[in-house]
Amino acid sequence: MDIAENAALVVVDVQRGFEEEGYWGPRNNPSADRNIAGLIDAWQAGGRPVVFVRHDSPKPDSPLRVGYPGNDFKPYVEERRGKGGGPELFLTKSVNSAFYGTPDLGAWLSAGGVRQIVVAGIQTNMCAETTARMAGNLGYEVFFAFDATYTFDGAGPWGWTLGAEELARATAVSLHGGGFAEVVRSAELIEAAAR
Repeated sequence: MDIAENAALVVVDVQRGFEEEGYWGPRNNPSADRNIAGLIDAWQAGGRPVVFVRHDSPKPDSPLRVGYPGNDFKPYVEERRGKGGGPELFLTKSVNSAFYGTPDLGAWLSAGGVRQIVVAGIQTNMCAETTARMAGNLGYEVFFAFDATYTFDGAGPWGWTLGAEELARATAVSLHGGGFAEVVRSAELIEAAAR
């Protein structure tokens, strides 16, 4: 894969509130945080743009609500903000897609001539997937860093349930098979970015 010099890494909702297992339930991919950190480091070292997205939940009981400690970025993300040699954007949102945040992600990417993005973060099948799908629909070349995401067990209609790993795999199949994004591993992205 070829990673453009101005490819943007979009780090979605890596917030402390997602550590509250009592609220979210079991998660998958315990290596995700290490892989997210590795991508941020590689992007910053290469002077590429990094976007830090924070979810400001409007739900009063959400661990991601404004004013609650869970709204903050996880420490390893917070300590990396502002450390890169390239452009950086911090945006907030209250819906699934980072393209519906403040400031406007699409306008920022356009101003930098960015046409290629890498999506990482939480949750695989929610905000990370929605951001990747929308980016694909908007004509960006999208790489979905699958092992730099994680999610939780989920419940749907009619008593249906899926485990976190099943939901993550469904996201990978939908994004890749549907042509929204190329689903890859973080090590592949880091290696390609170093060339």
